[in-house]
Amino acid sequence: MEPFSTVTSIAAPVAIKDVDTDMIIPAQYLTSISRDGFGENLFVRLRATYPDFYMNREEFRSARILVSDSNFGCGSSREHAVWALLGAGIRVVIAPSFADIFTSNSGKNGLLLVALEPDVVRALLERSAGGDLELTVSLEEQVVSTHDGERWSFSYDPFLRYCLMNGLDDMDYLRSRIEAIQSKKEEQAAHHYFSVGTPNR
Repeated sequence: MEPFSTVTSIAAPVAIKDVDTDMIIPAQYLTSISRDGFGENLFVRLRATYPDFYMNREEFRSARILVSDSNFGCGSSREHAVWALLGAGIRVVIAPSFADIFTSNSGKNGLLLVALEPDVVRALLERSAGGDLELTVSLEEQVVSTHDGERWSFSYDPFLRYCLMNGLDDMDYLRSRIEAIQSKKEEQAAHHYFSVGTPNR
């Protein structure tokens, strides 16, 4: 998993409430258990229905930050929705709120979800519509900022923050602790041995 520190990017708007996982990646495209290849079908129905959708516009081609409305990621628990966003280059989604399972899947896969107040998100959606709103999202500082100095703090789970900043999924984290656990066990065993003394032979 790619470590996350700071992302600076044009912000792409999806001004829709209750964006569900089927809207993000329809079920007929879930044809693989690999994480690769889903990005090309991200929001495929919205792209086909709305010519002005952000993915159809040149100014958003390099967008790595998505701004959307409340309850983003609701619906089925498919992890493919997170894979599709990441596959299309999105590293951050900003919204007033997120569905619980989608939040869990995002944290495990390196997608940062930033919850800001509804009025702040509403303003960002309006400003991003023109394709010229650049935002910087710092996970280290837990701040979203603009180039002209506006800043909004956000809260984030400390464990997920550690994992994202170090590029660790759940298994990577467990592996990273094995050496520390083994070292601690050996230290305790040695301490016990020298405290008790060498057994009589």
